[in-house]
Amino acid sequence: MAPMGIRLSPLGMAVFCLLGLGVLYHLYSGFLAGRFAFFMLSEPAAGGPETPHGSAPGGAVDLRELLAVSVLAAVRGGEEVKRVREGNVLNAKAKGKTREGAEEQLTTGDLLSNRRMFYLLKGAFPAVQINSEERVDTADQETVSWDHSIPEDIKQKIQPKEVPAESVTVWIDPLDATQEYTEDLRQYVTTMVCVAVNGKPVIGVIHKPFSSYTAWAMVDGGSNVKARSSYNEKTPRIIVSRSHAGKVEQVARQTFGNKTVIIPAGGAGYKVLALLDVPEKDQEEADVYIHVTYIKKWDICAGNAVLRALGGHMTTLTGEEISYTGSDGNEGGLIASINMNHKALIEKLPDLEKTSHK
Repeated sequence: MAPMGIRLSPLGMAVFCLLGLGVLYHLYSGFLAGRFAFFMLSEPAAGGPETPHGSAPGGAVDLRELLAVSVLAAVRGGEEVKRVREGNVLNAKAKGKTREGAEEQLTTGDLLSNRRMFYLLKGAFPAVQINSEERVDTADQETVSWDHSIPEDIKQKIQPKEVPAESVTVWIDPLDATQEYTEDLRQYVTTMVCVAVNGKPVIGVIHKPFSSYTAWAMVDGGSNVKARSSYNEKTPRIIVSRSHAGKVEQVARQTFGNKTVIIPAGGAGYKVLALLDVPEKDQEEADVYIHVTYIKKWDICAGNAVLRALGGHMTTLTGEEISYTGSDGNEGGLIASINMNHKALIEKLPDLEKTSHK
């Protein structure tokens, strides 16, 4: 019975329920519509923008794509190096002195190559750390795009492989052998890119601008270059920096014999190529590459990666692996070889390590 004797008719009850339902609909319809719209906007739209090349969900990068861009960067930088040299507009100047007291040269070729290489790599892989020999001037920022194409030889030999972006460091040498470049000794000049993952070199690109030859390799992937098969460990041909020939020659001949051949050359990239089967008429051949003083990591990282990919070795003179993180210099000199007993070579040359810190 209703309170105070009031009786509710069935019609009144129906009207009351309908009014209540109307109020509830008004209150919640906007909320539900908003949630539905949010859900729809949160889902990727069909045909919408894809994940940018060079990066993947979770901050990963594809090493195959990074190899393709590294090759392109080395070639594009090489074009600048060649153009400046052939136009004879080097504008060479001293940028400082090495630890040995020699003047380090800086040319327009170094700067333009560096700008082209750096911004191409940075545009394609903005989350990756890039270390370069030359300072990047933000006032000269250049937009250099990558068309996302991967050369067929890389597609055929290299499978996609993703790694965390924060584990990657790219080392650029926009013009290796600048001193020889100023002397017009073009055969020694290279442009190089190296990719290190957790400090270990895994991708190396060495490009020779004046012959358009490019060597590339990826550890546990593939390469477009091979090691030479003819070596003589008893009387090896040792390739060294032009300024270090005298330091190495005496010790090397005492160790290996008077028939040991010392090959003075410019550029770390050129010296690594000397250990490989390179179809270049002006490329000398050597069995061992030795450097007896401090050297920057952008000079040697690409060559180290190529050698590792082919089963070779590049270590300090005491046999320690070189880490491509932290400081930009390697204090312990280096010795590089391929298809040889690397440990035995180190044991034969104990005295060279003493000169590496001078």
